[in-house]
Amino acid sequence: MSKISRRDFLKAASLVSLTAGVSSISTQALSFEARQNSNLPNVIILVFDAMTARNLSVYGYHRKTTPNFERFAERANVYHAHQSAGNFTTPGTASLLTGMYPWTHRALNISGLIKRDLVDRNLFRLFGKEYQRLAYSQNLYPNHFFNQFSPEIDLVLPSASFSTVSELMVDHFPGDKEASSRALDEFLFGDGDPPASLIFGLAERLVFRRRVFAVKDDDYPNGLPRTAQYPIYFKLNNVIDGIIATITKFNSPFLAYFHVFSPHAPYRPTREFIDRFDDNWKPVRKPDHRFGEHITNGLLWARRKNYDEYVANADAEFGRLIDSLEAQGILDNSYLVLTSDHGESFERGQDSHLTPLLYEPLINIPLLISVPGRRIRSDILSPTNSVDVLPTLLHLTGREVPEWCEGRVLPGLGGKEDPDRSIFTVEAKSNPSFSSLKKATVAMRKGAYKLIYYEGYESENTFELYDLEKDPEEMIDFYNVDTAIASHLRDELKARLDDANRGYRS
Repeated sequence: MSKISRRDFLKAASLVSLTAGVSSISTQALSFEARQNSNLPNVIILVFDAMTARNLSVYGYHRKTTPNFERFAERANVYHAHQSAGNFTTPGTASLLTGMYPWTHRALNISGLIKRDLVDRNLFRLFGKEYQRLAYSQNLYPNHFFNQFSPEIDLVLPSASFSTVSELMVDHFPGDKEASSRALDEFLFGDGDPPASLIFGLAERLVFRRRVFAVKDDDYPNGLPRTAQYPIYFKLNNVIDGIIATITKFNSPFLAYFHVFSPHAPYRPTREFIDRFDDNWKPVRKPDHRFGEHITNGLLWARRKNYDEYVANADAEFGRLIDSLEAQGILDNSYLVLTSDHGESFERGQDSHLTPLLYEPLINIPLLISVPGRRIRSDILSPTNSVDVLPTLLHLTGREVPEWCEGRVLPGLGGKEDPDRSIFTVEAKSNPSFSSLKKATVAMRKGAYKLIYYEGYESENTFELYDLEKDPEEMIDFYNVDTAIASHLRDELKARLDDANRGYRS
């Protein structure tokens, strides 16, 4: 029986540190029980944070943002109407890893957790000890789930792995990651204004930023990329190098989940990609939404250009990743899932994804899945959802799909297209996690139709209805025009919401 020892892994980590200038990796004790079995395929899940399908040339976007995604698509199933179950990291990632909608798993809030009695319903547990199971996320929010799933994951890499400069308090308390993360990194030392502690928070900030300013790199004129409010600065090429080095150390079969922070804001591409799309193009002008941030179109278009540059940078690094995996023969026996946790918005006065809005740029995300040995492209146009990834991977690896799973096996990979199927996206970050949903936005996609329901944001609950085949930009709300279609979809959505609320206090 072949195993990876702690010494072997730490040795590999030290090599990555020497060659890529990354931080040393502290890991939990390894207890791999997986056998080397070449008959079972590997599974690699690669999540690019905040990547909307609407800005990717692989899906027809006019700017050439993703030539390497397009190259990868020639050997993959490409899902064109794939939607996230949430519009920010916590619900979107939880649904991807559990196959359940947010109103079921209840990871609704910014740094929420999966409902305790549902924690066993996760991808790592379902794959079992036959697989070596690895999880890594630069975004700290999925780490709350990894802590919940810890008995089922053989190795969780710290978020600061492969970073250039970092100072996470959680790394100093490996025995109590959840408490230290929430009390220190999210609260006491969070990058708020002002910090929670004017003494310790301000001192930590001054010391850390002095370290950051000491890093000189002309390849990043706008500064090093960072993970939003957390003290992690990195170079994307180092992160990809670290992922490559990690993958190559595993024996088959393995399940590896990698969550890369790019192209999430702040958008800081390398010099090569800055001004690549200086083309004076203007997207469709859309009306300001009452729930948006009321940012001017000029500023939104400038931000969109910067975002597109960062997407192109991420795509280039992805190209290096697949080249390396192909050269080493890893793709010959691996399913590679390329996706995102949610999209991004540069329209209707809304910049970013922390919003009640659920328009397509916020929830239409990429999904490309390569199949071992296949060299042809297959395009699937029927609507799918992030809850479908878990049952699909179980099916592909010969595992039973549990009855509680709310997703379905994807068309093209063993599932069937169903024109009558409804899929859902739920936004409820302002609602208590374990009470009836009284302040939420729910989007339901059924065929070409998309119904959006706003509950609890105004004195009267409101709906919007769009035909995405005829009106992909969601410019024509016909909820009050075709009352027959509207009432049918409204009744279905409200019935599903009532079912989800059953058993929770009002």
